[in-house]
Amino acid sequence: MVKKARLIYNPVSGNEQMPAQVAGILNTLEQAGYEASAFQTTVEENSAMNEAKRVGLAGFDLVVAAGGDGTINEVVNGIAPLPERPKMAVIPAGTTNDFARALHIPRDDMQEAAKVILEGKTMGMDIGLAGDKYFMNIAGSGSLTELTYGVPSEFKSVLGYAAYVIKGAEMLPKIHAVNMHLKWDGGEYEGKLSLFLLAMTNSIGGFEQVVPDASLADGEFTLIGVKTANPVDVLRLLAMAFNGNHINDPQIIYERTTHLSVKVLDENEEVPVNLDGELGGYLPLEFHNLKQHIEFFVK
Repeated sequence: MVKKARLIYNPVSGNEQMPAQVAGILNTLEQAGYEASAFQTTVEENSAMNEAKRVGLAGFDLVVAAGGDGTINEVVNGIAPLPERPKMAVIPAGTTNDFARALHIPRDDMQEAAKVILEGKTMGMDIGLAGDKYFMNIAGSGSLTELTYGVPSEFKSVLGYAAYVIKGAEMLPKIHAVNMHLKWDGGEYEGKLSLFLLAMTNSIGGFEQVVPDASLADGEFTLIGVKTANPVDVLRLLAMAFNGNHINDPQIIYERTTHLSVKVLDENEEVPVNLDGELGGYLPLEFHNLKQHIEFFVK
């Protein structure tokens, strides 16, 4: 029986270089033994997610997501709810490409990224569930939420990672803490937090030491909470995070957990949640780790 693969790509990713790469990627998929076809995402909401769900239900063996973390997240959301899920592969063409970085996929050559499929190495990856939405890299609320989804896409395309640095400098004076209640495996916290993150890989915003002990397939999140909103303390913690020295700081919550429950204690506070760099809803939310839920091609 012939295996079928569908390439789902974002045409504006990678400074709009993606369409020129499609023929080469399809050729690589054919070399890997797949009957390959492509779908270009549109401006329609959930375009990538809907196509991923369609081909998953149609029995495709492989879905290749080509674009930034947002495109990959959409494809994951199309596949993750299905009882029988196709394999996935990732071709990074975004700004920071956190997920591809964690999988050691080449990030500067789309054709080389596609050739990872030829090597045939796969791994069952944990997938996060937040309410009824899925994520593969990070969930968070607080300052990182605004930093990641508050950067206009045209700034990301032109400035790349500098766009995040500029946004961070603009936000620093506005950082504030919110009264929250967090409950995780074997522990809980009630009090002020300026930020919490649930990390599934070691790469957050292009930095690889924020979660130095991350595992991709053990069924656990790494929970990071920041208790301070003081700009001086925040800068100090950011500097420490460059080399992983933040995890034992008294202003940091650092735990491993399979689930997390988060409530906001201030009734009038509307607190958004970020999932893989995009707005994913508002607190309160329950988060669950789905162990090795989707099989990915890895380097």
